[in-house]
Amino acid sequence: MVVYLRTLNEPVRASLGLPASELFPLMHVGGLGPLLSILKIELGREAATMVMLATVAAAAGTRWLPAFALLFGVWDLVFYAALKILIGWPVSLWTWDLLFLIPVPWTGPVLAPSIVAASLVAGGLIGLMRPVRQSRTALALIVVGAAVIIVSFTWDWRWIFAGGVPRVFPWWIFWSGEFLGIAGVSLSLMGKTEG
Repeated sequence: MVVYLRTLNEPVRASLGLPASELFPLMHVGGLGPLLSILKIELGREAATMVMLATVAAAAGTRWLPAFALLFGVWDLVFYAALKILIGWPVSLWTWDLLFLIPVPWTGPVLAPSIVAASLVAGGLIGLMRPVRQSRTALALIVVGAAVIIVSFTWDWRWIFAGGVPRVFPWWIFWSGEFLGIAGVSLSLMGKTEG
């Protein structure tokens, strides 16, 4: 998405005197004209990527959730590493990124989704190596934690959608979600193993 959006938003950034490496502000969809088809392709690619990851994880059978966590985390970390190698982006872990567009813009410094990705890799590996019967409480903590993290990424979506430049990332919301997710995984580890 980084490459597409940098190309699509070049006129807006140039008019504001911003460097080419910046993703923000986003050009309003109505101003894209014929370039709207590129945005639609990107949205389709996002959805297709999630379907592909879920399909591969489903092949793991009853362990599909830790498999999905592992796949998603590895995919995200490898994607950032590839962007850094291929186009020199992100400049730092504090560089703002547009993570998803579905259903609203998700934004945050690259460090935040990288922390989530590393947590998913760790949780996925733990879940695959030590399968447990997950309690409802543990699953609820993981789901609520994930929802809180999503809130942190979408916190300023109206501002971003209106053409604003990211301001301050709500780290307190983000860390609350991480804590809940880690608590859920930890509680799972205290449960009985499967088999």
